This record gives sequence, structure tokens and C-alpha cells, in this order.
Amino acid sequence: MLRWGIMGTGGIAGAFAEDLQLTDSGVVAAVGSRSRETADAFADRLGIPTRHGSYEDLAADPDVDVVYVATPHPMHHDNAMLALSAGKPVLVEKPFTMNADEARSLVSFARERGLFLMEAMWTRFLPHIHHVRSLLPELGDLVTVSADHGQWFAEDADFRLFAPALGGGALLDLGVYPVSFASMILGTPSRVASIVSPAFTGVDAQTSMLFGYDSGAHAVLNCALRAASPTTASIVGTEARLDIEGAFYAPASFTITPRGGAPVRHTHTDPGRGLRHQADEVARLLAAGALESPLMPLDETISIMATMDEVIAQAG
Repeated sequence: MLRWGIMGTGGIAGAFAEDLQLTDSGVVAAVGSRSRETADAFADRLGIPTRHGSYEDLAADPDVDVVYVATPHPMHHDNAMLALSAGKPVLVEKPFTMNADEARSLVSFARERGLFLMEAMWTRFLPHIHHVRSLLPELGDLVTVSADHGQWFAEDADFRLFAPALGGGALLDLGVYPVSFASMILGTPSRVASIVSPAFTGVDAQTSMLFGYDSGAHAVLNCALRAASPTTASIVGTEARLDIEGAFYAPASFTITPRGGAPVRHTHTDPGRGLRHQADEVARLLAAGALESPLMPLDETISIMATMDEVIAQAG
């Protein structure tokens, strides 16, 4: 059983801790926050035995085997570096960092020291995504990938998604799911075009993206803070189309419609939020002595961050 230390006490940290109770690969042994009071409240709510009033103390805890970084986006690089410097394997919440340069810095540091590192793009490890990937050959030559992730949030300058200082905006928090999905299916785009509409605080409220690939395939992606979208995804090939129901990035069912044939629906259900599968992947890899995941390779994480950098640059 891996002993997890959670760095951060926000919503995703709580969801991860709750989902970890559904697996037999690990337990939450400790939580660290910038204040002891926040750490105590989080630990009391979730039954976590050890709580630390600083991230440094969590990273140094000898009873922690692996650290999950679940702090706000701008803190990911430094917090992950802190845990790696303490010799801990690290799982970093998506988006991995604020930009590709920070991502390269973390990956280089981990590789130099022979330490495990992985982006917590939990969608990659869900059963329905494994199933989707196994069926890709049935679709023929891939032509189009489309995906969206739009949520409605009340306009609040202090809320993290609207706050520039907290890495706010639709792209980093929501758009990373469609971008990562397209990367998983089609790889790194050779061309990027984008349109961004700003929120009242200046962060991106809606970002639309068009990616082109040397194969001739396209990816059409969207993310938004101002409206709840279908959050579906489709992969269109010359022989068939695969449609994932919303929310495509969480446990979901999907349908394959062959060209000229009847649709076939594949049903998937999963207890919890789906976050436990990434924890199982980390446990499996650490037991095998691996330093990164073949399902979420570090070089691809860097590529995804570079693509999102280009999205912002193209939008001006």
C-alpha cells in the first residue's frame, strides 16, 4: 500500500482522497497545507492521520512514499520541485505547469535524479479510454477529432478560474482535457489556430482551437467558463465514427457507428469520480521500478503544454 501525501486542500485534493478509499493500492497518510488550521480541517474531514502546516514538512515526511501535488496551477512547478528535491516520486495535477518551459524544468530535474514523475491527467487511465484506444483501428484513417469542455461559473474575481494570480482561465483548467484528448489520438499538431474571448478579469473565458496534422487530420476543440457545453468527444475515421458521451473526460459510455452500419453502444460505469485509476497506475509503475507512465509520457506532457502555449500566442 503506497502511503500518499497530498499537497493542497482544494476540491480536487478532496476528490482524490475520497477516490483513493475505493482502491487497495494506497492510502492517504498525510496532508500538507500553507496553514496548520487548513490541514487539520481537511484531515479531520477525510480521516487522514498526519497533517502538516507547510509543504516543506509534507515533502520531508519519512512516512510519505509519494506526493500528489494538488495546489493552484502557478504553484505546481515549485511544489513538485520541492517534493522531488526531497527524493519523493510525484504526481502533479493537471495542467502540469503554467507553460512548457516549467514542464521541461520539472522533467529534466526528475530524470537527472532518477525519480518518478507523472501528470495527473486522470482521463488517460479510465476504463472507457482504454477501450476507446483499443478500438481505434476499426475507425480506419482518422479524419477529425472534436471535443469540448464548457462549464458555467458565476463571475467572481476571487474565484480561482477568474483570478489571473491563480492561473485562471478556461484553457489551463478546462481546455487541457480536449487538448490532451486530441494529443492522445493524433499526436502533436503541426499547425495551430485559435480564438480567445477574455473574461472581465482578463483571463480567457472561451478558447476555440483548430489543430492541423501532417496526416491531414484536424482537431476541433473548445473550452469555456461562461456556459455548460455537452462535454462530448468524437473521433471520426474513414470507416466509422466513435462518439463519447458527456462528460467524455470522466467515466463515460460511447457509441461506434460504422460507415453504412448500425451504431453499437459500449456501456461503462465506474464507482467514484474516476481518480483512483491514476493512483493505481502510479502504484503499479513504482512497484515495477518505472520512472514514467507509457499512458501519459512526460515528453507528451511537455508537448501538450507547448501546444497550449501556442494557442495563447496565436490568439494574441
